[in-house]
Amino acid sequence: MTESSKPVFVIGHKNPDTDSVCSAICYARLKSEITGNEYIAKRAGHLNEETQYVMNRSGVNPPQYIKDVRPQVKDIEIRRTQGVSDELSVRNAWKLMKSLDVVTLPITDKTKLKGLVTIGDVARSYFEIFDSNILSTAKTSFKNIVETLEGTVITGNKDEIYENGKVLIAAANPDMMENYIEENDLVILGNRYESQLCAIEMNAKCLIVCDGANVSMTIQKIAQEHNCIIIVTSYDPYTAARLINQSMPIRFFMKNTESLIKFQTNDFIEDIQDIMAKKRHRDFPIEDENGDYVGMISRRNLMGAGKKKVILVDHNEKNQAVYGIETTDILEIIDHHRLGAIQTMSPVFFRNQPLGCTATIIYKMYNENKVDIDKNTALLLCAAIISDTLIFKSPTCTEDDVEAGKALAAIAEIEPETFGKEMFKAGSNLSTKSPEDIMYQDYKCFTVNDVSIGVGQVNSMSEEEIKDLKRRLLPCIENAVGQGGNHMAFFMLTNIMTESSEVLCAGRNAAELLAGAFNVDIRDKCVILKGVVSRKKQLFPAIMEALQQ
Repeated sequence: MTESSKPVFVIGHKNPDTDSVCSAICYARLKSEITGNEYIAKRAGHLNEETQYVMNRSGVNPPQYIKDVRPQVKDIEIRRTQGVSDELSVRNAWKLMKSLDVVTLPITDKTKLKGLVTIGDVARSYFEIFDSNILSTAKTSFKNIVETLEGTVITGNKDEIYENGKVLIAAANPDMMENYIEENDLVILGNRYESQLCAIEMNAKCLIVCDGANVSMTIQKIAQEHNCIIIVTSYDPYTAARLINQSMPIRFFMKNTESLIKFQTNDFIEDIQDIMAKKRHRDFPIEDENGDYVGMISRRNLMGAGKKKVILVDHNEKNQAVYGIETTDILEIIDHHRLGAIQTMSPVFFRNQPLGCTATIIYKMYNENKVDIDKNTALLLCAAIISDTLIFKSPTCTEDDVEAGKALAAIAEIEPETFGKEMFKAGSNLSTKSPEDIMYQDYKCFTVNDVSIGVGQVNSMSEEEIKDLKRRLLPCIENAVGQGGNHMAFFMLTNIMTESSEVLCAGRNAAELLAGAFNVDIRDKCVILKGVVSRKKQLFPAIMEALQQ
């Protein structure tokens, strides 16, 4: 796969919310429409109930989950060397290696890898093997012998397998030949009638008649009676004797899969490079997730390991991004949050606007590029805006968000208030979830002056559910500090109907910080903040300011 043909992944933040997922889908559609290239929406976490409701309502399949964006084997150039049959002769394997300019051939059975044969194995068959029984030991087919010697079958069946006997050259007279020719032997000889007859009568399995000599009808008839195969070759006896070992099947020399080091397309480059560095193998076979053979790679391929190309939506901080983001080529960032600390290797297109929702920015980009918004896309974008602005009630909501939300609602043929309540009701059905799942379903981490702060939020339309969630989450929030790696943790239980939030806190000085930020008294590490419904514009900025003071 070339760099230009690689797809671009459009990804939202970890613990994705509705804006993160819907914006990724819609921006991937916009980029594909504008450029004609492949842009694929991905998600960096599991869907919550609210977002799943939107997916079901729109009939859209959610983006596939991607846990890690580090370079993988499938991101590098895999040499697609086609697999060969284990019956291929050593000679034909050598020719194929020369024509493909490779030193390793994969041996396959349909789609599955059976083994490998290397140029070293071919050399070994020629330089190290002097056993006259080797052809029968290797179960060589007579078809391979005919191909290797470029011969013609005069009698017998070339599809038979040579299973017993040795190879010899009949250089002596017939009287002496009787002393060393045994049953099933393969005899290389010339055009002497007496020698041919002697070998057949000694029950030789095959005669290799050299120099293109004619074979008399009498000899042919006697050979047929003795089930003896006769092959005529234009090579002289010396050349035929040198070549015949090259007719052995590569199966006899191949390294079986049990002894091979092989990798999968989904393996990460940094996980395999140490293994490859410790082995002297030139090439390593690659299989896909189904165990089917794909191709070969070498250590040299790793030098050109390509980075994944990504576009980030609805976030711009490293600790909120999918794992391995620092190894990717970030092309664009589309966001509506504060500027974080993510770094890029080269300049990127960065669009950040103080709006209530990333989807509002993407709506503007559709209009700016004069791309029509279909009903399906309108529903996704509108749902994201309704979610992030709490049906236009959040203090983060701007006139642009309201205008975009109403225009999209008209295209999607939905009523924002009704749709929003249905969506939030679906999202607040948390009774079957564990406290940990609820805690981290919409949990973001921020860093201020080397202090790591986690802030989670869940919306509900029921006061009773808020009380139940508080009871269940109070023990859980303590684990976010220490085990979760945060110095402080805050969690907003937001009541959409009363437009207020009960905030839980944990960590050293977290309660004092929260009390100072909002000038309130904290009891049992929780407080009700009326009119506070936004993590981005109300809670976190106040905490950050108090921390800096």
